[in-house]
Amino acid sequence: MAADEVRLDLTDAVELIEVLRFLGDWLSHDSEVLTGSLHRFVGSSGYDLEGLRADLDRFAFLLGDDGERLFGPPHQ
Repeated sequence: MAADEVRLDLTDAVELIEVLRFLGDWLSHDSEVLTGSLHRFVGSSGYDLEGLRADLDRFAFLLGDDGERLFGPPHQ
């Protein structure tokens, strides 16, 4: 295994994907409240909920998710 290579057990990857989906769903569900909170936390409007959800979807895809959320229709 190369020095920069990380191996993850399949069960652990599935659990991480589930957590990422949960967080993405929560962000979509409560976006009116969380938009202001994220803006205050980040300190600017340069990173928004849509970008955060896209990052979560991309990470889940890299872990082995089917990519439906990343490449499918936009979040509702």
